Amino acid sequence: MFVPLKDRNPLKAVSFPYVNIGIIAITSLIFLVFQSGLMFSFPHGELVFGVIPAVVFDLRTLPPDIIELPFDLTLVSYLFLHGGWMHLISNMLFLWVFGDNIEDAMGHVSYLIFYLLCGVAAAMAHAYLQPESEAPLIGASGAVAGVIAAYLVLHPRVKVWVLVLWRLPLLLPAYLVLGFWVGLQFLNVALAGPDDNVAWWAHIGGLAAGALLIPLFKRRDVPLFDRGTPR
Repeated sequence: MFVPLKDRNPLKAVSFPYVNIGIIAITSLIFLVFQSGLMFSFPHGELVFGVIPAVVFDLRTLPPDIIELPFDLTLVSYLFLHGGWMHLISNMLFLWVFGDNIEDAMGHVSYLIFYLLCGVAAAMAHAYLQPESEAPLIGASGAVAGVIAAYLVLHPRVKVWVLVLWRLPLLLPAYLVLGFWVGLQFLNVALAGPDDNVAWWAHIGGLAAGALLIPLFKRRDVPLFDRGTPR
């Protein structure tokens, strides 16, 4: 297992990745304040703000005392909730290491739109491929998967410091680190059982969206696949 720590990929076009840092800060703050149990109680928050496919397709209904948000709103709100500390930390760590360079490649506003679109695509993939699921989909994993796919398309040869098996630091190319992660998502889709509580199809949907959208969102002077950069 690779845990990313830092990449060797300095920013070129933006002075500071305001949007990426803002997403990390807002997502972390929401978890800390409303979900961690350290401050305020957030009863039924996952049911209200998460994406529940069975509810979306009218196969189930929420209890009458729980507010049901329009599906369009939950396609964004679910991104800012997480199921636990490790769920939050893993998503935000990948976003911290790789998101700034994607923002650098397309600009602040475009990056925000890109991130949200990847999240929407992830939720739609999960809902349509598991329409009977009653578990609320929450977490930024789908949008982060889009960022990972974009990074692979733009910077496969950039070196990344990672921890292997949580203890061995190594400097590896991004295509190996992120390619392993992508391959693991497809493997998990193939092996997932009915009781698996991870939304693997959301990851696949986010990956597909990120790979398809990055050529459209990047600035024209940003090459694909590190073309024109020294080896």
